[in-house]
Amino acid sequence: MTASSIETSDTRAAIAAHVTRDLPELEDIRNRDLRAKVVEAWSYALAEEGLRRISDMEGCGSPGRLQLRTGSQLTHIRAVTNMARASGEALKASDPDLPLDVDILIAGGLLHDVGKPFEFNAARRAGWTDRPSSCGFPAMRHPAHGWHICLTVGLPIEVAHIAGAHSHEGEHLQRSLECILVHHADFAYWKALKVSGLLIDPPLS
Repeated sequence: MTASSIETSDTRAAIAAHVTRDLPELEDIRNRDLRAKVVEAWSYALAEEGLRRISDMEGCGSPGRLQLRTGSQLTHIRAVTNMARASGEALKASDPDLPLDVDILIAGGLLHDVGKPFEFNAARRAGWTDRPSSCGFPAMRHPAHGWHICLTVGLPIEVAHIAGAHSHEGEHLQRSLECILVHHADFAYWKALKVSGLLIDPPLS
């Protein structure tokens, strides 16, 4: 299925409905406009790559690496969001002066991997494999594309920052409080599952 084949408004609405059902954490975002923008960002990212649901993507840290034995990309996104939120709320309880924005934290957690549909697109990956000297391998990692998606749909820069800086790319700048929490939750997730024998880490194809 190509991106152009799912560009109808009916299909976009169906994708948005899937996103809303699949991410119950959305209900904990108090700002209704922000909540709607999170759904819009995922709907846009999925539709552009010919996908309908977040769970259509295999549960990997990056294509071919750190693969979940059970679960999909949705499993990872929800776990990281809840881990980051729990950490933030524990810190806030220990120090009430912590300037934590829970809405931004939840939105950023849910969107930290919103760029992955681009990176996981099989046709793009084949092109990168065949012509790495022309376009790189990959041409772009998901954090950079996630930043683009967030800004394209009109999300605040605080959320785009989390999508763009939660992984290695963020080592070149100062992360925000909420981004630090998502970053550590993301890395702890993969490391904890790996040491527990719950990942398959096959060689890159």
